[in-house]
Amino acid sequence: MACRISELVIDCRDPGHLAAFWCDVLGYVVLGRDEGGVEIGPEAEGFGGLQPTIVFSPGGGPKTGKLRLHIDVNPTDRDQDAELERLLAVGAKPVDVGQTGEESWHVLADPEGNEFCLLRRRLSG
Repeated sequence: MACRISELVIDCRDPGHLAAFWCDVLGYVVLGRDEGGVEIGPEAEGFGGLQPTIVFSPGGGPKTGKLRLHIDVNPTDRDQDAELERLLAVGAKPVDVGQTGEESWHVLADPEGNEFCLLRRRLSG
């Protein structure tokens, strides 16, 4: 039997704000709040479903240096350009991490500076 990822835990300064941002990005809902943290996930699945939930835990200081792990997202119901516009409108910011401009993805940051990539390929919702 193998393991699978059930939760991703992200330390942050403002769990509520970051949870709201990522709910907008992913179409997730708040599943619970505990000890200042906020857990979000797919409404129909909740914890233990095929997609991992994300827990925003208080206590993370400002991001410094390159992240060892980042999230990649794919559009599900629109093309990459339209999704980029939507993500910028909900608070994502473009980030320069040394891209050449020839990449098929966009590097963005969430409201606390955590980088993530918007990929081109559309996935089914």
